[in-house]
Amino acid sequence: MELEVRHLRVLCAIADHGSLHRAARQLGVAQPSLSTQLRRIEHALGGQLFLRTRAGCRPTPLGHAVLSRARPLVAELTSLVTEARAAAARAAGGARLRIGATASRALPGWLRRLRTRAPRTEPTLQMDASANCLLGLVAAGRLDMAFVHEVEGSPLRIPAGLCVRVLVEREPQFVSLAADHPAAALPEVRLADLAGDRWMVDSTVDGEWDALCRVLREAGLDSDMLHGDYLTAYSLAATGEVVTVSQPTARPRSELAIRPLQGDPIGVRLLLAARTESELDLAYAELEESYWEAAHQSPAYQTWLNRAGTHPRTTPRPARVPQTSHTDTHTDTPRRRRPIPVGP
Repeated sequence: MELEVRHLRVLCAIADHGSLHRAARQLGVAQPSLSTQLRRIEHALGGQLFLRTRAGCRPTPLGHAVLSRARPLVAELTSLVTEARAAAARAAGGARLRIGATASRALPGWLRRLRTRAPRTEPTLQMDASANCLLGLVAAGRLDMAFVHEVEGSPLRIPAGLCVRVLVEREPQFVSLAADHPAAALPEVRLADLAGDRWMVDSTVDGEWDALCRVLREAGLDSDMLHGDYLTAYSLAATGEVVTVSQPTARPRSELAIRPLQGDPIGVRLLLAARTESELDLAYAELEESYWEAAHQSPAYQTWLNRAGTHPRTTPRPARVPQTSHTDTHTDTPRRRRPIPVGP
C-alpha cells in the first residue's frame, strides 16, 4: 500500500484523541474500518505505531517519529487547500462560512447576524456534542470555525496552530427540573435538595459526566446517573423522572423549571476557535451580541446576572491573556477575553 495524506490524517487524529473510537467519530468513519486502516498503515510502514490498551491508544517510539514528520505535512496541505478554496470562492463572487458548534441558544441569532453583515457569505452549521471533535474538524480544514464549551476541570485538546477567542470565561451551569418539583419553588437550588433525584447526562459531551460525578461526590451525594442525550433529558425532566444540567440561557417551559445551583459548582468556558484571527474577526462580534441577547431572554439567567452586580456589556476586556486550561476557581460574573493564539 502506498502511503497517502489521508493516512497521515488518520494517524494524527488517533494521536490527538488517544482513542480509536473518538478518532473515528472525528473522521466520520466506523471504528472497525479505522482499525483495519490503521493495521494497513502499520504494515506499510513496517512496525506498530500505537499501543492499544483499555485506556486508549498511545504512540510507540516509531509512532512518535512518524507523527513528527506527518503533522507538518498535514498542516501545510490543509492550509494550501483552505487558501485555494477561499480564493476560488472569492473569484466566483460568493463564499461559505462553515461553522461547527455545540448546542447553544445563541446560534439562531448568530447566524441571522452573520447573514445580515455579509449577505454574499452563506454560513452553514454542523452540530456535535463533542467540542474536541469540532476543534479537530477546524484543524483539518473541514470547518472554518467552531463555537464550543470547555467543561471546568476537563481541558479541551486544542490542536496546535488554532486561534482561540474566549467569549465567556466562566458560565455557570443551571439545573432543569420539573415545574412541580419542590426545589423549583426556590430561587436557587442546593445539590442536597436533589439528593433523591436521578441525573441524566449526555456522556458524549466532553468532560460533563466527570464534572457532575465530581461535584456530586464533593457534596456527599451518591445519586443515580443515567446516560442520555439532552433532548431526552429535558423531556424526562419535565415529567419528574430525572433532573439534568442546563445552560443558563435555556428558556423555561410551563412544565420545566430552570434554576441556578447554589454556589455555581459547575462552570464552562465558551470559546470560538478558527485557524486565523482574521477568521475570528469575521464572526466574533455577532456571536457576542447573540449570546447576551439569549442571556437576557432567560429569566433565571437575567436574575443571576443582576444579583452578580455587574452588567456583562460593561465588563472591561483585558488586552491579551495566555491560553490556560480550566481550573476550579469560581468567578462571580461571566468574563470575556480577547483573541489568543494557541500552539506554535
